[in-house]
Amino acid sequence: MSQDNAVPFRAEMRQLLHILTHSLYSDREIFLRELLSNAADAINRVRFVQLTDTDVRNADLEPAISIHIDADANTITISDTGSGMTRDELAENLGTIAKSGTKAMLESLDAGQRGDLVGQFGVGFYSAFVVADRVTVVSQSYLPDADAAEWECDGNDTFVIRAATRAERGTTITLHLKEDAKEFASEWKLKQIIQKHSRYIPVPIMIGEDIVNDTQALWRVAPRTVEASQYTDFYQQLTYEMDEPLATVHLSTDAPIDLHALLFIPAKRERGMIERRIEGNIALYSRRVLIQAETKEALPSWLRFMEGVVDSEDLPLNVSREMVQGSATMARIKKTLTSRVIKEINDMAATDPEKFAAFWNEFGIFFKEGIAVDPSAKDEILPLLRFHTSTDDALSTLDAYITRMKPDQTEIYYVHANDLASAKQSPHLDAVHARGIEALLLTDMVDPFMMQHVREVQGKKLRNLDDPDVVLPGEDAAQTSTMDDAQLLAVVEGFKQVLGSRIDGVQASQVLRNHPLRLVATANSDMERMRRMIERDTSAPTRKVEFNQAHPIITGVASRLAHNPNDAIAAAVIEQLYASAQLLDGSALDPAAMVKRLETLMQAAVSAPLE
Repeated sequence: MSQDNAVPFRAEMRQLLHILTHSLYSDREIFLRELLSNAADAINRVRFVQLTDTDVRNADLEPAISIHIDADANTITISDTGSGMTRDELAENLGTIAKSGTKAMLESLDAGQRGDLVGQFGVGFYSAFVVADRVTVVSQSYLPDADAAEWECDGNDTFVIRAATRAERGTTITLHLKEDAKEFASEWKLKQIIQKHSRYIPVPIMIGEDIVNDTQALWRVAPRTVEASQYTDFYQQLTYEMDEPLATVHLSTDAPIDLHALLFIPAKRERGMIERRIEGNIALYSRRVLIQAETKEALPSWLRFMEGVVDSEDLPLNVSREMVQGSATMARIKKTLTSRVIKEINDMAATDPEKFAAFWNEFGIFFKEGIAVDPSAKDEILPLLRFHTSTDDALSTLDAYITRMKPDQTEIYYVHANDLASAKQSPHLDAVHARGIEALLLTDMVDPFMMQHVREVQGKKLRNLDDPDVVLPGEDAAQTSTMDDAQLLAVVEGFKQVLGSRIDGVQASQVLRNHPLRLVATANSDMERMRRMIERDTSAPTRKVEFNQAHPIITGVASRLAHNPNDAIAAAVIEQLYASAQLLDGSALDPAAMVKRLETLMQAAVSAPLE
């Protein structure tokens, strides 16, 4: 580059460019996003000028950005029809790091006019030096009397400004790519970057004859004007899903913060033929430009299944515009979005119970997690919780359960199991069935954690039915047994001998009616379940055994033990009763031992004399 008329930068350019090109941007491809954003800003700037000034060069010029690639010369040229710059403006705006014409204009515009201006830091242009070792800028100002000028720099301490010619208003930037940046001299590569970062810039971006961006960002369109099919198409493009979303949340506000969001509840928790995943992504935009592809701060963790985009003009970005700086603004956005999503879910529950049931079956576990990890959201989440119960296959709220409680019932009862079928067969339900009382059936791994934070609802405490101290209201039919004291003692001793230290005592049950056995907790079983999951403890918890002295299996065991305390069949039955109770409670099991034991019992059954 000729050094004639070389002008020094107003800052230590070499040092700053080194920082910009090696430390500021995490991904080299960001350069294209920054230059396209600047071009879009320049086009919007001239639009604002034309609102008050009719004397504008090429007033009828259509807004557009064009990109030309010369692989042989190893250059990329980006041209726009924006406001352009005079010679002095080139020196002022490009000759000073962190000098931004956009920022200056922001200070002079009302808040309502700022939505289409992206650049605020004045460093985006210099991202060109991440991939280029020489940059040339030719610009023609919108001012009718201004001459075109050229700015050129090879990344050293000086730049050159010279006279130039340009047929129309606007700016052309030519990047002379570094040897290690030749990959960017590819239409396919640049189209890929535009689709990722600049797809929704509201100005047509041309590569050759093709428009390669969507000039309309659906989330910034008035919700009342959007068709359902447009939402579906956008969702499918965003997620690569074939299904329609279960629900859509479209939010557009300008107070108390500027916020545009388009969020979706997927139809399935696990989705994606290309990428198997169970969590959604929220893409964060600022003025239609992608800032973060995955933004965990936009919603609480218990809403992480949501998909969509969020766009705000009020985001406090860091200087590279690659991340959001921690601030109260992001907290307000999160609060606004959370409230809006919760409202949508509540509306779904009220107007379409069938759809809500499908939603809950897929995503209910996230809300249970929310109760456990986000106590501040408990009041919001609690009305959304749904439970299967022992008396109805339909899902029920806690409030609805309370309306069905017996007049003298003061507690809400529940049981744990690994699945719904096991929960329905829980021996702990014998006592409530006998009294016509309803119990909640808890089958998710997160349930014990949730229950530590839902101790009481409307003054009604929640009580696990495996609690030995539980006292149920009402009366049931008296338990009858044909066993004498010697047989009862034989059963107690038989269980102790076979199960040994695995149990914490044996006694006849006062509550069992239909099941032969249940395992009663000797401590807080919810806390114990939590501990075992946290510590990955696969051992069986110690329980007290309660047996049903009127059940035919127990009376049969009693008879065999009274005849022979070491009866092998009785021992196998005791082991199996214990294992079956563990299975229904969701405790650890040894499947191989169970299979062998069942084979022994089946062999004994088929070997018995025929009647």
